Amino acid sequence: MWRRMRIVVLLAILAFVALNTYFDRLYSTDWDAPLRVALYPINADGGDVTERFVRGIKADDFVTIERFFAEEAAAHGAPLETPVRFELGPQLREAPPALDPDAGPLGVAAWSLRARWWAWRTPEGRAAPDIKLFLLYYDPRRSPALPHSTGLRKGLFGVVHVFADQRMLGSNDVVIAHELLHTLGASDKYERGTNLPLHPEGYAEPDREPLHPQTHAELMAGRIPLSPDEADTPESLRYVVVGPRSAAEIGWSKP
Repeated sequence: MWRRMRIVVLLAILAFVALNTYFDRLYSTDWDAPLRVALYPINADGGDVTERFVRGIKADDFVTIERFFAEEAAAHGAPLETPVRFELGPQLREAPPALDPDAGPLGVAAWSLRARWWAWRTPEGRAAPDIKLFLLYYDPRRSPALPHSTGLRKGLFGVVHVFADQRMLGSNDVVIAHELLHTLGASDKYERGTNLPLHPEGYAEPDREPLHPQTHAELMAGRIPLSPDEADTPESLRYVVVGPRSAAEIGWSKP
């Protein structure tokens, strides 16, 4: 009897998650109104340098990303002049659940449920945002390499690892924009293992002659292809575009 009840409860949860994900997908990419994206800064390493940086963050610090999405949406014929609006949420003292790099499919699924529950419990303003991005900041002198960031469409939230350094705001913007598009359904466009952009979908100019070097990165590829086996990280969104396939995946254009 108890076993049957557990199965029924599990099936009910799975059905709810599937239905919720379906409506999240429809709502987040219909583009009939600007998406409200709440940003929650977190001092990830607990250091004094990071704490001072996080306390100095302002909403205006993210205007560059808003403008980037406005320009790229217009380039793909999307109907909104301002597709994304950022709102700066309160600094959080609790970090989201960490994903074990060696976790298998079941471990990833369990982490996803825990993280979604954690994200759901975070404080909200007067109105609930459409998407929540948790920005985990690190002092680059203490953490020169960052954990992998994650953007989830199931739950419409992202865990973004960035640097607490004014000189790295441009590269931070690229990572934030990349994970935001993941929450809207855009897929990665780089090769696993090498992180090299995939041709043609991972190239800003896939028909360029000669093909290399490229001057810009496709956002979901994340790097500027310099040669068939070399790519560079863009310094800012000035060197990034949203390619046709990514635009189609998030509903800005037809496939």
